[in-house]
Amino acid sequence: MERLHLSWEDLLLLVRRLAERLQGQPFDLLLGVARGGLIPTALLAQALGARDILTAAVMFYEGEEPLPEPVFLQFPQDPLLFGKRVLVVDDVWDSGRTAFAVKERIRRAGGTPWVATLHFKPERNRVPDRPDFYAEETGAWVVYPWALEAWP
Repeated sequence: MERLHLSWEDLLLLVRRLAERLQGQPFDLLLGVARGGLIPTALLAQALGARDILTAAVMFYEGEEPLPEPVFLQFPQDPLLFGKRVLVVDDVWDSGRTAFAVKERIRRAGGTPWVATLHFKPERNRVPDRPDFYAEETGAWVVYPWALEAWP
């Protein structure tokens, strides 16, 4: 599979593009998905002037074995989401399983979710959904600048 290595400058350009697409959207809070979505969430919050930021951690694998259902290692309590317009931020929408599970959990808590990602991989999508906002489509394996593989 082709590898797309991003620099910090590339990352900032993608965040700016995503922020432009999100201007004027009425979100109450951002929910960053650990781990890959945390840095984009912080940068996007800065670009949008958003201050209400929550995090979620979802596990789909035990080692290399896929789990039948997601395990929510960390997730905001329902009262923090109830009646809120929640922008879920992650680095990439690959199979879509993580974002789909997070959206469903927000809906069950009484919130209204949208998803924003830096990259969307439509050919790998395995759920009946797609990101509401994304900066770029790709089919490549994306190596973000925070990945250990990208470190000198």
